[in-house]
Amino acid sequence: MAITRGQLLKELVPGLNAIFGTEYSRYEDEAAVLFDQESSNRAFEEEVLFPGFGEARVKFEGQGVDYAQTGEGWVARYTNETVALAFAITEEAMEDNLYDKLSTRLTKALARSMAAAKQTKGATVYNDGFATSNGGDGQPLVSAVHPLQDGGTGSNRPVTYADLSETSLETGLIDIAGLTDDKSLPIALQARTLHIPRQLVFVAERLMASPYRPGTADNDINAVKSTGMIPGGYYVNHRFTDEDGWFLRTDCPNGMKMFQRTPIATSMEGDFETGNVRYKSRERYVYGFSDWRGVYGNRGA
Repeated sequence: MAITRGQLLKELVPGLNAIFGTEYSRYEDEAAVLFDQESSNRAFEEEVLFPGFGEARVKFEGQGVDYAQTGEGWVARYTNETVALAFAITEEAMEDNLYDKLSTRLTKALARSMAAAKQTKGATVYNDGFATSNGGDGQPLVSAVHPLQDGGTGSNRPVTYADLSETSLETGLIDIAGLTDDKSLPIALQARTLHIPRQLVFVAERLMASPYRPGTADNDINAVKSTGMIPGGYYVNHRFTDEDGWFLRTDCPNGMKMFQRTPIATSMEGDFETGNVRYKSRERYVYGFSDWRGVYGNRGA
């Protein structure tokens, strides 16, 4: 349905002082720090796990060598989604120059809506990370039972969920340092950034900025800060829905990913039958993850 003069009636009346509702400041691209971005030229992208081999074994004198087995593991698929929004202005509204008066605001409103959808889709991967089984291994992003190719399981969460604190943060860093590959070989992973909802910003600042242990009268150093184990600091995401949940992004390759199939583009055209003018904005992308080791999650107590 097209926007009519009746919906923009005040624009036709002299004495209008201001139009408000689309001039609010926006948060920056908060989803950008949650994912590594790559380009895509297909309807979908796939990434497959190749686990390699386990530890080599001792060959005793006179005995034959052991032959290791390997092969492809599970597959992560990213299916690009099209996100679009459009509006139309009636021929009569165009004749009365209503679009000329509102063009800047309508364009901003369209861009704002497209950006909001993108930010929400990025945050949703994390918001659903504790419950929705959308990983290639059949598990949620954050799970204590990620199946490994050698028959064991891996975990990217604590044994018991806990609110963000010095203890729980240090536990997360220790757990990350103990992660293994799919053949149970130790791997050198480190946390890179901490990601929190807005409700935890003051807790994170005390934990990350103070040179001394927060919340104690001791003169001990803040070990997290002095060791530099979270070099990228912390980021607030205003679309995280769990006020107690928090995440550590690691330097694991091929972890959290965003594929951009088609960048945002706008177009307009006139409709011969109605005389309306239509405006459309369109973008195609997908957010997801391949290797669950890219994130350590804690949903809070």
